[in-house]
Formats: sequence, C-alpha cells, structure tokens
Amino acid sequence: MKELLLLRHGKSDWNAEYGRDHDRPLAPRGRAAAKLIGRFLEQVNCAPDLVVTSSAVRAHTTAKLATEAGGWKTHLVVTDELYATSSMEVVQLVSHQAPDVERLMLVGHNPTWEDTASLLLGGGMIKLPTAAVACIRFSVLTWREVSSARGVLQWLVTPRLLQRGGIH
Repeated sequence: MKELLLLRHGKSDWNAEYGRDHDRPLAPRGRAAAKLIGRFLEQVNCAPDLVVTSSAVRAHTTAKLATEAGGWKTHLVVTDELYATSSMEVVQLVSHQAPDVERLMLVGHNPTWEDTASLLLGGGMIKLPTAAVACIRFSVLTWREVSSARGVLQWLVTPRLLQRGGIH
C-alpha cells in the first residue's frame, strides 16, 4: 500500500509586496493553517515519509511550517516541477519516488491538485480549499504502479473542519 497526501498551500497574502506570483507569501491565516495540518497529521499517525513541495514561496512555506509543527522526521524536497504543472506531470513525478517511501506528501496548487485527485480517483470533483489535505491510497507495491483511476480517497481534511472539531 502507498498513500499520497495532496496538501494545497495555505491562504496566501494578496496584499503583500511581491514581484511575481511565484514569490507571493502566506497570509497569517495560511501560516496558522499549515501548522494546524502538521500537528493533526502527527496526532493521527499520518506524518509523511517524504515531502515534495512546489518552489513557490507560499507552498514551500506551507510545507516547512507543517513539517516543523508536526515534528516530522522527514526529508523536504523543493522543486520547480510542482509549480505551474499539469496533473499528468504530477503523476509522473509520483511514479519516480523511491519504493521505501510509503506515505508521500506533495504540496502545491490548484487547479492542479483538484485535477490530480480527480485523475487518480477515476473522476468526480474534489474541492481542496487552501491548506486542505487529501489522502489517496493505492493498492500497489511501488510508486511506478500509480496511475489514473487506481486510487481510493481515504479522507479529506480542511483547517476549518479541524477547528470546528476542537483541534487547534
């Protein structure tokens, strides 16, 4: 079994000064949400073995804050491949992960994350608001076997849902 966690970056700060979209930072709400998701994943024993994040400031910061808040003992890889990409390119990146990685987290952007989830689940419409994380499970031995319609959605969590449930 392999599990893929798709984490959309936290709420970005549209009022901040930044040059290009790639450099847009997180808003305070986005920073808090990233930390909340990190703590939640640790509490439910779903910390990733590997985190691969888009190089965009808002995604990379989300990944770093979640990792630190959760106390995850994981490697964090930053790549341009997850910025302005397609769902097929995301699946290609997933297929090249090491077989010893059981739970992989990708941190990136919409609409690619929603499109990727839909592709891996074989259709349907998945909504991933900012800082939401979806867990998709695959009955495969290696990441090379991951392809369209092979995944099963295990759960999807948003920061708002966690806060309503009393998790902070």
